Amino acid sequence: MNKKVKEVTLTAIKKSKKMNAIQKTLVLSLLIFSASCVSTKQFSEVQDKLRNYASENEQLKHGKMELEAANTELTSKNEQLSAQNRELSAQLEESLYKLNVEKQNVNVLEKESADLQRQMEMLNSGSSSEIEKLLEELLSARHDLNNREDKLRGAEKELEDRNAKLIELQNILAQKDQAVKDLKSKVVDALVGFNNNGLTVHEKNGKVYVSLDEKLLFKTGKWDIDPNGQNAIRELSKVLAQNTDINIMVEGHTDDVPMHGLGDVKDNWDLSVMRSTAVTKILTQNKQIDPKRIISAGRSEYLPLSPDKIAEARQMNRRTEIILTPKLDELLKLLELN
Repeated sequence: MNKKVKEVTLTAIKKSKKMNAIQKTLVLSLLIFSASCVSTKQFSEVQDKLRNYASENEQLKHGKMELEAANTELTSKNEQLSAQNRELSAQLEESLYKLNVEKQNVNVLEKESADLQRQMEMLNSGSSSEIEKLLEELLSARHDLNNREDKLRGAEKELEDRNAKLIELQNILAQKDQAVKDLKSKVVDALVGFNNNGLTVHEKNGKVYVSLDEKLLFKTGKWDIDPNGQNAIRELSKVLAQNTDINIMVEGHTDDVPMHGLGDVKDNWDLSVMRSTAVTKILTQNKQIDPKRIISAGRSEYLPLSPDKIAEARQMNRRTEIILTPKLDELLKLLELN
């Protein structure tokens, strides 16, 4: 090989950064071989080998790239398989848990089945008399239970009936209370002109009290009714005539000063009776009022409004009270039914 070929070859070795150690060794061998003044034919063979080596090197590079791509794909698939493995492991754990639960349920069922089997064996092993005794006890318990249920139903029915009657009673009482309030209002309206003249109207214990002072009706020790008092009683009788479901009690009251009279009126008892009777006769002048509705009574001095022994208290106690009470026929009938 001439000098120029050597220089070109050395320059190629220096510039080539991609030659591997084998290629560089071959080139150096070529130089050494050329230094020994090999023939042109031999040099051509060496060049052919170099070209073959270069071609193989390119093929190796291409194969390496394919291997790297395959490795990347395998890595991705490996990660997918790992994820699937984790999911399958979780599913396996869940399946094992469910299996354990089912096993426990099966164990419970087996235990219950064994208990039932033992009970059946005990029952089968017992004598017929024992079985009959158990059956009798069972029938007796059932009969007792049926009786208790019948009594309970009866008690419930009785309670329902009592509740219904109680509601009915409450309704009647409410009606009576309302009737008393309405009656009081009517009486007050009818006697409005006498309110400041010795007449008062108030409600107490489901009754309406019309209280008339002595000065409105009578002179001291007398039982003849003053004309102004007669007018008040007649106005009241109009209200009572319109309310036929009201009972009427007329009570005469005196003070505690003893009365010593002559004739038919000798004491406070006689005076209280005569005064109540006088008021009753004025009421019954209204033919729309049935006399059967009225009770006339004298209470003398024994129901005073004030126990004081002074003139003001004694004047307060000298009075006539007309007590109006709603008839309680419906209520009494309901109570009798109970």
